[in-house]
Amino acid sequence: MTNMMGIGPFITIPLLMSALGGPQAMLGWAIALVIVVCDGMVWSELGAAMPGSGGSFGYLRRGYGANTFGRLMAFLFVWQFVFSGPLEIASGYIGFAKYLGYIWKGITTWEGMLVIAGVGVLNIVLLYRRITSIAAITVTLWVGTIVTVIVVILTGVSHFDSKVAFDFPPGAFHFSQRFLFGLGAASAIGVYDYLGYYDVCYIGDEVQNPGRVIPRSILLSTVSVALIYIAINFSIIGVVPWREFVPADAHAQANFVVSIFMERIFGSTIALIFTVMILWTAFGSVFALLLGYSRVPYAAARDGYFFRIFARVHPSQGFPYVSLVALGVLSIFAGFFSLDVVIFALVTMRVLVQFIGQIGAVTLLRRREPNLARPYRMWLYPLPSVIALLGWIFIFATAGEVIVYAVGALLLGLVCFALWSWKEGTWPFRKT
Repeated sequence: MTNMMGIGPFITIPLLMSALGGPQAMLGWAIALVIVVCDGMVWSELGAAMPGSGGSFGYLRRGYGANTFGRLMAFLFVWQFVFSGPLEIASGYIGFAKYLGYIWKGITTWEGMLVIAGVGVLNIVLLYRRITSIAAITVTLWVGTIVTVIVVILTGVSHFDSKVAFDFPPGAFHFSQRFLFGLGAASAIGVYDYLGYYDVCYIGDEVQNPGRVIPRSILLSTVSVALIYIAINFSIIGVVPWREFVPADAHAQANFVVSIFMERIFGSTIALIFTVMILWTAFGSVFALLLGYSRVPYAAARDGYFFRIFARVHPSQGFPYVSLVALGVLSIFAGFFSLDVVIFALVTMRVLVQFIGQIGAVTLLRRREPNLARPYRMWLYPLPSVIALLGWIFIFATAGEVIVYAVGALLLGLVCFALWSWKEGTWPFRKT
């Protein structure tokens, strides 16, 4: 939940409303909720049955055959993850810099980039230690996140104006190609807001009683955060008219809309204090992300499914320092791109191999290994898988120009896999 409820809802509201030009964009957010709830059941079944560090790479490997196509799918997952993981972390850095702009008046683009770099380096430094030492830091950041969210919701409920919140523009629900692609963009932004519902799967071997904890963590967190997001979104658009920050790229205050929300109700002093709380929340989010995500290339490399250098651990404290530093540095560089590009690129990159790939994996495992111990079995199988599959296809098909980036990265990954496998003498170039 620290991961899911980070900076996301505070930076994506302007982008979400801009996707369809008004509050009707919340429909895309609802579609995203249906997709992630169904997809969460896929993750829950796989995570409960096969707990371990790395999450998807282990599920794809076993589902498609550990020594054949599963090896390819596992590699491609980690390959795209090395790109998409830093993009997700970078969105938090970008959000941090945007909200700092409310405090640091007139911050320039170059100064914002320096802020992103500084926060990124601090994140790496704090995580450069054994995981048991990180627990206290995580809880502290989580407390700050919860306080921030509660303040927003209570403030919004007490000042909510339905006429402001539901001020739909003319022809808001007129179906057309433009509406369809706008709905897809809004759904992608909604999915971004939920990303992290599966984060526990990446550190599955560090979770006690994973067969029970992992499914509950995923499903309860998703439902709880959905309710909180509804409250946050309507709290803000029920006070600040959406026309004041839509389109996002044409309104400077879209960079820190929640600060404007607090300023309008309580004045600039309280808004300043609250902005600091949002910055705290943003850092808590990227902290949790880098912690979980750094274990993915490490686990894959440790098992021989990715480049060996990522399997290295710290000689005295035992954490995967190469993977941590590599993803941390890439996240800093990714933070130099615009927020909308980062969000659409990271969501689109994960669709083909990770999300759709895992739906195939859970289906194959049901057929090939019917006796596999499954502490959690997907409800109403295979309906949730089908709904999630259709949802991911819709988001990918309406992604626009970033499809080229996602497909290009995937093709480059295939080339790298072929060269790596040939050098290592593994499938499909196994030496006799």
